[in-house]
Amino acid sequence: MISNIIDEFITNSSFYLNLLKEHIVITFTAVMIAIVIGLGIGIWISQKPKLAGYFIAIVNIVYTIPSIALLGFLISWTGIGNTTAIIALTIYALLPIVRSTYIGITTIDANIIEASRAMGSKEYQILYKIKIPLAFPIIFSSIMNMVTMTIALAGIASFVGAGGLGVAIYRGITTNNELLILNGSILIALLALVVDGLLSYIGKLVSSHKLKKVSYRNSLLVLSIAILVIVSSVFLYSNRKIETVELASKPTSEGYVLAELVAELIENDTNLKVNITHGVGGGTSNIHPALLKGEFDMYPEYTGTAWQVILKKEEPYTKERFEQLNQAYQHDYHLLWKGMFGFNNTYSIGIRADLAMQYHIKTFSDLAKYSDQFIFGAEYDFFEREDGYKALTGAYNYHFKKAVDMDNGLKYQALFDKKIDAMTVFTTDGQLSDSRIVVLEDDLNFYPKYLAGMVVSESILNKHPELDKEFDKLNGILDEKTMAELNYRVEIGKENPKDVAKQFLQEKGLLEGQHG
Repeated sequence: MISNIIDEFITNSSFYLNLLKEHIVITFTAVMIAIVIGLGIGIWISQKPKLAGYFIAIVNIVYTIPSIALLGFLISWTGIGNTTAIIALTIYALLPIVRSTYIGITTIDANIIEASRAMGSKEYQILYKIKIPLAFPIIFSSIMNMVTMTIALAGIASFVGAGGLGVAIYRGITTNNELLILNGSILIALLALVVDGLLSYIGKLVSSHKLKKVSYRNSLLVLSIAILVIVSSVFLYSNRKIETVELASKPTSEGYVLAELVAELIENDTNLKVNITHGVGGGTSNIHPALLKGEFDMYPEYTGTAWQVILKKEEPYTKERFEQLNQAYQHDYHLLWKGMFGFNNTYSIGIRADLAMQYHIKTFSDLAKYSDQFIFGAEYDFFEREDGYKALTGAYNYHFKKAVDMDNGLKYQALFDKKIDAMTVFTTDGQLSDSRIVVLEDDLNFYPKYLAGMVVSESILNKHPELDKEFDKLNGILDEKTMAELNYRVEIGKENPKDVAKQFLQEKGLLEGQHG
């Protein structure tokens, strides 16, 4: 196993190192903001004892909010990406700083403070020459713990389309690739240990007075350089964005493959670069609003999902309604459907093979007879969809013993481990070839056609009309069997979605004459 972990890291070192860099940027941006704001609040409330209790209580309440809930709430305000992750991490990092600063300052021996006043010291002199230095050990210890916690918590940033090592973990869970999970986790742990050791060393130097004081002139120079670097980064990023297409994918193996396929084609045939935000948590419900805000330019979607989740249509979707769907998207959202891949990936129900054999279950209706004996599992958004759990159980009169929310990448393992008995599946899932699962027939035709295609903003097409030609190449390029095979290579074969997509396009003769 260790050799496999090392080989995986060496083979995809640029991928992991880029995620590590993103993780460091996200984490330490949040840490620095939290330190500045936390110290300010802590110092201020230490001078306002009557207000201190209220502020500490407010921070405590915010700290109890689950991270997923906070991220989900922030998405509607700050959108997808690093900004949302940094805000959430900053909020969680504030409590220890505020509390330790307040406690550190207010527990200083009152006689020391009175003695300094008697010697003629001003209040601000007492603060930065006596209170803060004496409170430093408590504050710094809290900062060390907070930084370690933030490094670990930043792993969840990938849920909102942010970068960092959580991308590897989340992608590993989704694609059933334990090497991705292990490498991402190991790098986070190593980063936390290295930073904790470095901070511990700095703390000892400060406590022993071996760290030389930095002059005002040098401090100003360092601050100026930092500002220059930030401004330059923003400027370069803005210029880079002009020639970059922002593409999002849902948190599924299929979403990863389709996104990589589109990106490879665009970068091969045009001068555009494609930045992919893989595995956006919440899928359609979070990607669609981000697309409207201009945070993304395109993403792979399914007609049935768009019809019911976005347009809120109650009547079933059929292929004859595609023009109506496309016109509604263009009129209401200035979005267009392009590059219809050609395959239908609809929902179905998978059941453990032993149960299917024992109870002679072949159809959705057969399952209804025994549903009260089974535990049902589905991905989180299935329980909120218009065509999800409530509609399905109503149509087939299901009364499951228990319904379990779980990540899409964990469902199959849960079924094979007999933690659940039946679950939602997609008809192009790579793991459906496993003999331990049986796919049931939707005998009432409850689920509509979920034809896969690209939802693209009109603005990016107007800006880069050459993209139309690339989307035309995608029309009819895949069928259900082929898509399932590609998913299988990612989920079971542990291949990189990018490599799978690239090889498929090469076999189709669409990557000839690589663009220089």
